[in-house]
Amino acid sequence: MLEYFIRRLLLTIPTFIGCTIVVYAIVSTAPGGPLDMQLQALKRGSGGETGTASNVQGQNIPPEAVEELKRFYNFDKPIPVQYMMWLGIMKRDAESFTLKPDEPRLVGNGIRIKAVAGNGGYTIVDADNPSQVLSDWLWETKKMPSGEMKVRIFRQEYSGILNGNFGTSYTYRKPVMELVQSRIPISTQFGIISLVLSYIVCVYLGIQKALRHNSTFDFASSTIVFIAYSVPGWALGAVLLVFFSTESFLPLFPLGGFEDKMYSEFSFIDKVIDRASHFVLPLIAYMIGGFATLTMLMKNSLLDNLSQDYIRTAFAKGIREQRVIWLHAMRNSIIPIAANMGYLIGVFLTGSYLIESVFGIDGIGKLSFEAVVARDYPIVFCFTVISVSVTLVGSILSDLILSLVDPRIRFK
Repeated sequence: MLEYFIRRLLLTIPTFIGCTIVVYAIVSTAPGGPLDMQLQALKRGSGGETGTASNVQGQNIPPEAVEELKRFYNFDKPIPVQYMMWLGIMKRDAESFTLKPDEPRLVGNGIRIKAVAGNGGYTIVDADNPSQVLSDWLWETKKMPSGEMKVRIFRQEYSGILNGNFGTSYTYRKPVMELVQSRIPISTQFGIISLVLSYIVCVYLGIQKALRHNSTFDFASSTIVFIAYSVPGWALGAVLLVFFSTESFLPLFPLGGFEDKMYSEFSFIDKVIDRASHFVLPLIAYMIGGFATLTMLMKNSLLDNLSQDYIRTAFAKGIREQRVIWLHAMRNSIIPIAANMGYLIGVFLTGSYLIESVFGIDGIGKLSFEAVVARDYPIVFCFTVISVSVTLVGSILSDLILSLVDPRIRFK
């Protein structure tokens, strides 16, 4: 079985690459990207990044400015090259400056460099110490529209997701990992709590429905569960906010958010109460979608096992009903529920952008939704990596849980 899981882990590598290639290609070729949005903002004379522009012809934007924007967004290279740079297996420009030959240029940290002409090319040296050659700087000549010749100097390095660098957000102007690390704990708290509560409630309800099959309780609970299943979590969240967070009905809970603005100044007990009050409505919205699936899966699994020969034999031997149900039938009935846990972990831990948007929760889901709208590609690609990775790990975890709870299963 160890060999099986090793093979599964190795298979996640081509699966991950395939998924990211598809997403990267679709997103990169979609119209209205960050380059078009920035060009439109420049045309309007504003610094924002809203609006779209698919054709830059006729705009009063210098061609060199357009080229520099393409270079900044890495759109001056083919998509396969962009993808390999994003992975970190091909070098990308770390710094880039345009200067006139033999004229010093400040490149930061008080360092000045210049491109010295000679031998049909240029040598990049320290302007304050010309004998010191800066071999890590490369160069290329650029002919400006005015006919003037300039030199672009640049440094390259391996900088991609394999190096832990997901880039800088176009919207927030911050490293993507810094943004994600501040948001993931919030979504994870909601995900773990809703996962635990969903299993506790649904398993118990499924057991009671199986033991009271075809009773009034069974029909009534099924009706409620399936009605709840048909309502999207975000829509239910909006209704809950109207009824329980505004003066329209009962203002029992905060109107969205994750915690009070004065949370840091609260005592420990007040912090617990404040956090709990902010969690109630979002958790209901998170949990409502999975109720029907888990509840009916638990009920049908238990009913199926109660009709098996080994259960009838146990009753025939005079074993108490409670012992037969909770010891014998439940051990096999819980197997499908346990095997599904790995997949649900992936769903809950990556957040729900619609629910987080409704409640104004600054989680990873809301961040990814805003990134898609704003064409903030570094965040979109980072969220893709997280989603694919969690899904792949969740599938392996499901197989592992299944092998642990069911000794009859042996993967080969």
